[in-house]
Amino acid sequence: MTANDFRALALSLPDATEQSHMDHPDFRVGGKIFATLDYPKPGWAMVKLPAAEQQLFVLAAPKAFVPVKGAWGAKGATTVLLKAATRARVRDALRLAWRSTAPKTLVKRHEQ
Repeated sequence: MTANDFRALALSLPDATEQSHMDHPDFRVGGKIFATLDYPKPGWAMVKLPAAEQQLFVLAAPKAFVPVKGAWGAKGATTVLLKAATRARVRDALRLAWRSTAPKTLVKRHEQ
């Protein structure tokens, strides 16, 4: 998985946009961030997962998915070591992050 792969997957989600926050790219839906690139440094990314789902990703791929330290991590913020992550797992994480961040009406529209 590369940064460009991550970017393409994030932007393939409905109404996803790329912006910048604290000097790194972020991906938003409905004006809210669901993922970032180059956090905490190049070669990494972050996805905002529901806390319960975060545990599943970390257990399934502990070399790729790591909770962010502190309160953000306890709320589901999860770093992704891109070179250790598979495309399928990152795609699933991004979809889940998008779904938990997107406006409910948008999610409903794309569930059908």
